[in-house]
Amino acid sequence: MEIRRAATVAELLAAGHLYDDPPREDWAARFLAAPGHLMLIAYTGDGFPAGFVSGIEMLHPDKGAEMCLYELSVDEGHRRRGVGRALTEALLAEARERGCRGAWVGVDTDNDPALATYRSAGSADEGVFSMLGWTFTENR
Repeated sequence: MEIRRAATVAELLAAGHLYDDPPREDWAARFLAAPGHLMLIAYTGDGFPAGFVSGIEMLHPDKGAEMCLYELSVDEGHRRRGVGRALTEALLAEARERGCRGAWVGVDTDNDPALATYRSAGSADEGVFSMLGWTFTENR
């Protein structure tokens, strides 16, 4: 397994089977162009994208830089082999290299596989929180 930073739209599109929805070329290009956005892809020996982790480096005047683990996905046929943990650890290493003070991830409290992955990579539970959102249907 090799983990590499995605640098081209083609790489992001080739990992489309790992996303929740089909990727769009224009959004992939915007992702790559946005400062602080990062996607690491895990490839099998034959070049198959077996998983990815995406992160966003965020800055705040009183917190400095922090890395948000935005999404982690592992192909169903490659789960329970350490791919998710390796991707998480690679993102944390990148956060350290960028000078981030820490990293965080929001995860559903009933998502046992994700919780196990993040805990195996050394995360600590910081308590229950509510996540509220807005969906702008005109931008879908």
